[in-house]
Amino acid sequence: MDLTPYRTHRRILTASLVGTAVEFYDFYIYGTAAALVFGPLFFPTESASAQLLYSFMTFGLAFFARPVGAIVFGHYGDRIGRKSTLVASLMLMGGSTLLIAFLPTYAMVGWVAPLLLCLLRFGQGFGLGGEWGGAALLAVENAPPGWRSRFGMFPQLGAPVGFIAANGLFLLLGLGLSDADFANWGWRIPFLFSALLVGLGLWVRLKIGETPAFAEAIERDAPVSVPLGELFRHHLIATLAGTFAVVACFAIFYLATSFALAHGTSKLGYPKEQFLLIQLGAILFMAAGIVFAGYRSDASSAQRVLSRGCGATILIGFLFGPSLASGSWLIIFLGLAAALFVMGLVYGPLGSWLTELFPVHVRYTGASVAFNAGGILGGAMAPIVAQALAEWRGTPVVGLYLALAGLVSWLGLLMVRRPKPA
Repeated sequence: MDLTPYRTHRRILTASLVGTAVEFYDFYIYGTAAALVFGPLFFPTESASAQLLYSFMTFGLAFFARPVGAIVFGHYGDRIGRKSTLVASLMLMGGSTLLIAFLPTYAMVGWVAPLLLCLLRFGQGFGLGGEWGGAALLAVENAPPGWRSRFGMFPQLGAPVGFIAANGLFLLLGLGLSDADFANWGWRIPFLFSALLVGLGLWVRLKIGETPAFAEAIERDAPVSVPLGELFRHHLIATLAGTFAVVACFAIFYLATSFALAHGTSKLGYPKEQFLLIQLGAILFMAAGIVFAGYRSDASSAQRVLSRGCGATILIGFLFGPSLASGSWLIIFLGLAAALFVMGLVYGPLGSWLTELFPVHVRYTGASVAFNAGGILGGAMAPIVAQALAEWRGTPVVGLYLALAGLVSWLGLLMVRRPKPA
């Protein structure tokens, strides 16, 4: 196996991976805290289900902020460059996460507490809007011929890395603190810890240069004055196709992580520490799926791997709920592992597939808008719809949302069939 391209571009690949690792760490610690403690801390009501629903609504707020951030950061990423835009998005995202650690609760300041939580959650999402697209371009636009998907999988690998860091820290806190101490102050520690990861991400990114594709495009032509307008005028079908195509990966991730943890430890009564440990093992299958998909995509095509992943998502949709409700740790683990491996198939090739839909001069905007708009359909709605399905017909039907998400993503792929490198 030739590893020379990896070694030659190790700093670029590390910068793309670290940034998305911080992104998913920040995002997942919020999702975990929302599932475990934010309801009673920030939303006083007698109904535990209502508290959890309000908490998940703040979780979904960031998904609506992400397309706004995608437009703003995409604009500057296509006009002034990938590197500086990525640094700015990481600082905003990390700063918002750190400030959550210092928030007062409803018992301290009343309605101001949930307002501040929503503002910082919006800031998280706004910064995230410019993160993934820039990281994907950083990797793919530096890839040698024939290596686009294998380079493009590195930002995707940041997801399991960030998840393991976040989930592992919550597991240690759960083992070392009582439930009362965790609810009182322990939940703040992961948000404080994010400052270290953001510092590492900034240190790596400040040492890299601009991507060759962008540098060449700027030398050849002046940047587009309004990339979003250019995108919608000439690349609307590609944008819609990309938006639909990413729905499945978001739906799987947030149902198999945040929703499964919240529902499993509250409604189904599973012990929190054991469930976190099960998820830590299952997330390794997601990493394996991403690597497998990256190599298969370069060997065949990203389109083909994504199509098969969408078919597997539909199948997983019918198995997810029954496995979660089974009461057997082995079956729960197998259900989560299978779901997250399939997520690797519909997530791993996106770095190369989605960026190939757009020419260089609107690529940052196009990839970011499509990815984050799809996040609203697949991610923001996932825990809310799953919670509603569970209330309607019980846990066995919550995976029906995954089946629908897989179908939507498959239709998105059909809209462009075989995208050619722009």
